[in-house]
Amino acid sequence: MRIRQNARGARAAAALVAVIGTLVAAGCSSGSSGTTSAGSTSNAGAVSTSQCGTKPGVKATGTPIPLGAIATNQPGTSFTDIPNMAAAYFACVNANGGINGHPIKLYIETEQTNPAQIAADAKQLVQTDHVVGIVGNTSILECTINHSYWEKLGYFVVDSGIAPECYSTPNSAAVNMGPRYSSDGAVQYALSQHVSKVVFDQSNVPGTGYIAAGPAALAAAAHTPIVQLTENVPISDANSVAIKEVNDAGPNGAVILNFTPPEALVILQAAQKLGLEDHVKLWGCSTPCNTDFLAKALGPKWDHKLFVNAELTPPDATNTPKMALYKAILAQYGKSVSGGVGSFSQMGFAEAEIMVHALESVTGAYTVASVNAAIKNVSNFDTGMLCQGWTYGNFPMHIPNNVDYTTTPNNGQMVTAQGCTPISSADPQIAAYRKVAGTG
Repeated sequence: MRIRQNARGARAAAALVAVIGTLVAAGCSSGSSGTTSAGSTSNAGAVSTSQCGTKPGVKATGTPIPLGAIATNQPGTSFTDIPNMAAAYFACVNANGGINGHPIKLYIETEQTNPAQIAADAKQLVQTDHVVGIVGNTSILECTINHSYWEKLGYFVVDSGIAPECYSTPNSAAVNMGPRYSSDGAVQYALSQHVSKVVFDQSNVPGTGYIAAGPAALAAAAHTPIVQLTENVPISDANSVAIKEVNDAGPNGAVILNFTPPEALVILQAAQKLGLEDHVKLWGCSTPCNTDFLAKALGPKWDHKLFVNAELTPPDATNTPKMALYKAILAQYGKSVSGGVGSFSQMGFAEAEIMVHALESVTGAYTVASVNAAIKNVSNFDTGMLCQGWTYGNFPMHIPNNVDYTTTPNNGQMVTAQGCTPISSADPQIAAYRKVAGTG
């Protein structure tokens, strides 16, 4: 693996720091979600990492199969844990037979939300590194900037989606749901609890209209009023924000947050300080809040009062062999994964798993054509991290992860509050995907 940190576009990065807050809120065999510390290896001893390859203990020595990834990495926002976890998975595969004896080499480009830099990163991977596949892309703008390039060259990207184009274009398929559909999930749970009103609050940055359209559609279908709020980030007066949210929601209403964990925590702690946690029927949050960090920081007063959308298997599902393998590989090969067990490393793990599954189906040479045909043909693949099988398919748009969980804090951990539940087709984007995919 080679990680190349680019320095281009520092000024553009500074100008876009505010954009990141909302867009982030998205947030061998596979594992499942978890949110413990980087050193957590619960159940890791239950399996051997040699299970990640077809020839345990035999190092792959053939010609490497080059793959590439692009991730945002700048002060305050880094998605490098996702491709780094993919690299950890590939390292495990390489140590246990590789792909028919061929090791996988992952080139990781980092960027700072500069469109020219992001476009240059894609060309670097294709023209200089000669990658045959793209896996692990996680970037604020990459899908927007590069999707036409990938379409022109015939690359079918396996990524973690943030921008709308990650879900609405033919050559991108994500393992996560992104901020809009994750917010849908949080609002949907609140509506299922018969709240009389929804207050949906997120960062005041470009792109909020696209995200807010999903929750608005779900509320309209349920004939439930919704108030759309935005906040400048970083939040400077969390008390005022919490008071406004609670007053707008009313005692039988719900407050749904779409922020990164630090910003959501500031609001929730302010509500607790003011004694407002019980002044609405429930609080909710999109996927980034699905972290034990938040549960521990909030403390027991928020147990079973905050309900968080979870795009991947919740952290209390710790006894499966796939979760054990995930943690074991993270512990042995994931030293560069700073966040440890959690949604980001889960995404990277699932993406790598999908890629390995595709590569194992290739017969003959590993070329752009053969590898991407194999990626496109992945169908109903059980990652062990998602509620449903993951399919790429020949579709004009891709939202392959559209069934998920709800979690809630309990004694400093996020536990399952609701099992696998389809995201409502009241969101027209979900309805459009299910129509073209033939799943709804």
